Amino acid sequence: MNLYLGIDFGTTGARSTVIDSQGTIHCETEYTFANNGQQQPELPSVWQNALWDSIEQIPPTIRNQVRAIALDGTSSTVMLCDTNGIPVCEPILYNDARGAAVTERLRAIAPDNHTVLSATSSLAKLLWWQEGGLEAQPLLPTKQLSLCGTGILPVVEKLYFLHQADWLAFLLHGKLGISDYHNALKLGFDVDTLCYPNWLIEGIAGAATPELPQVVAPGTPVGEVRAQVGDRFGFPRDCMVYAGTTDSIAAFLASGVNLPGEAVTSLGSTLAVKLLSHTRVDDSRYGIYSHRFPPFCRGGAPVPALAGDLWLVGGASNTGGAVLRHFFTDVELENYSTQIDPAQESLLDYYPLLKKGDRFPINDPNLPPRLEPRPTDSVEFLHGLLESIARIEARGYQLLQELGATPLTKVYTAGGGAKNAVWSAIRKRYLKVPVETPIHTAAAYGSALLAKQGTQI
Repeated sequence: MNLYLGIDFGTTGARSTVIDSQGTIHCETEYTFANNGQQQPELPSVWQNALWDSIEQIPPTIRNQVRAIALDGTSSTVMLCDTNGIPVCEPILYNDARGAAVTERLRAIAPDNHTVLSATSSLAKLLWWQEGGLEAQPLLPTKQLSLCGTGILPVVEKLYFLHQADWLAFLLHGKLGISDYHNALKLGFDVDTLCYPNWLIEGIAGAATPELPQVVAPGTPVGEVRAQVGDRFGFPRDCMVYAGTTDSIAAFLASGVNLPGEAVTSLGSTLAVKLLSHTRVDDSRYGIYSHRFPPFCRGGAPVPALAGDLWLVGGASNTGGAVLRHFFTDVELENYSTQIDPAQESLLDYYPLLKKGDRFPINDPNLPPRLEPRPTDSVEFLHGLLESIARIEARGYQLLQELGATPLTKVYTAGGGAKNAVWSAIRKRYLKVPVETPIHTAAAYGSALLAKQGTQI
């Protein structure tokens, strides 16, 4: 039997799903990050341990039938590595807004309203490193390098700029510097022409420029699993690793949505919306961007965008489940939710964030959280939080349509929030379209589908 492995790296942990050619699940595993995967010097080791543990949990009788693997990671979580793929400093996480310090240079480089014009974009983080951020950032203990005084390049070696998914896939196939055009979008990669634009190459040129990854279509075969990885876990010798995607797009793929006007809201630690649209919409003022869909290459090779292609239009907010878990345990969330009348509107108007700054539908790294007034009744407080997050979601979809995206007809829900029926009813009241939970919601399942699709190209 041919089996396909998808591995998802989200904001709080890693998960894996193994499916067969019919899409039937044969195994699922889960690994939770220590400290919820927040910034820490040993983060690459945490990710590596999570990758190996997620695979180790899969029974050997299943591992030895896996023919293809694809992996997703959080969008705009980036890192710098040496020529051996060893990280030289702490990665910068998806929601880290230190790129605000290079806003002036970013605006001088990028076209107006481009996707990269955000303090949390991959390009903003690259520019922050170029402007001396690496010198101010502690090197990892294993990489005490001598740095040039005028830039980020070490004296003796070249650096590679990678996304989280790029590096984790490298651990499997051993080919350094390969990315996909979903992860590379916020670096500035042009998904119309499938190349890095001149404004980007010229804008980052200089002695302190790391090697940018080679970008391929998601689902492109990259390389067979390294021999030592195959021997350790019992993968077949010809087990192939395919180019991956981002976690929110993997969740979209899992849902099976393929009709324009339908959308997927991922309610995990954060909130991400993706609307399938005939029209592409990009507007950095609101943190809105578009991915190509379907993500797979045609006939074995990616081609420039064609008339009739569809787009995944959306954005990601820092509000979401992480805020809820800051105030409530899972048991409390379940208990208090059942005491809320979803037909009754809460008068509490919050903007639920754990720290200042949001990306969508308000793109402002200095946006303050709004969590007051806080009632003494915990049920009332939770009602206000759920209602406020629903308002942010609805405003996001409203913006997409105001800017030309295909009108919304239905919303499917992925992530842990999909299990909360009361929250779904509140959201339906605001969205004014059917809100449903698809059969499959896990991003790891979407990555497994990507691996399976890759074998059929």
